[in-house]
Amino acid sequence: MEISTLATYHCLAFVWYFFVAYSIMHVRTEERPSEVFLYGGQWKYLTVLNLVLQAVFYGVSFLADVLRLIKELRCAKCVISSRDLLFSVLAFPVSTFVSISFWTLYTYNRELVYPKSLDGVIPLWLNHAMHTVVLPFAVLEILATPHRYPAKKKGLILLGFVAFLYICWVLWIYSVTGEWVYPLFALFSPAGLAAFFAGSLAVIFSFYNFGEFLNRMIWGQSKFCF
Repeated sequence: MEISTLATYHCLAFVWYFFVAYSIMHVRTEERPSEVFLYGGQWKYLTVLNLVLQAVFYGVSFLADVLRLIKELRCAKCVISSRDLLFSVLAFPVSTFVSISFWTLYTYNRELVYPKSLDGVIPLWLNHAMHTVVLPFAVLEILATPHRYPAKKKGLILLGFVAFLYICWVLWIYSVTGEWVYPLFALFSPAGLAAFFAGSLAVIFSFYNFGEFLNRMIWGQSKFCF
C-alpha cells in the first residue's frame, strides 16, 4: 500500500477510535444503571481500555506515515519501532481477545458480561463499535502493512506483564467495592478464578502467536525479525 494511502487509512482509523472512545466516555451519567460505572468508572473495563489503546496505536501509525512522507527517516525509524511493538504485543492480541471473548460469553449468557440494562444506555452501534469492529480493524492492519515482531520471549513477557497489571486492577476494585468488574467473576471460587485468569492468559498468548503467524505468512520472515 502506498504511504499516502496508508497515512489516510491510519488517520481515519485514529479518528474513528477517538470518536468511539469519546462516545463511551460521555454516556449520560443520569442514564447509567446503578450497578455499572461505579468505582473506577469506565476505566475498569478492558473494552474501554482497548479503545484508548487502539486510538494511541493508530495515532502513532499515522505519525510514522507522515514522517516517512516528509522524508524524516531517522525519526520515522524510531516511531515505526514503537508502532510495531505496540501492535504486536498489545493492539492485535487485545482487540482480538476483546472481540472473541465478549461475543462468546454474550452468546452463552449476556448477563455475565453485558447486562440487558445496558441496552438502554449504550446504543447498538456503539456496542458493535467496541466489540465487533475492533477485530476486522486488527486483521486489516496486518494486511495493510508489515510489522516487526520482537523475540517471542520478549513479546510474551511484555504482554503477560500488561495482563497481570489489569488483573491486579480488577482485584483491587473488588477489594475496595466488594463488586466484580464483570458478573462472571462472581461465579468462581478463588481457585476457579485463578484458573480462569490463567486460561484467559493462555488464550491471549495464542492470539499473539496467531498475529505473528499471519504477519509472517503475508509479509515473509525477513519483514518482521529484528
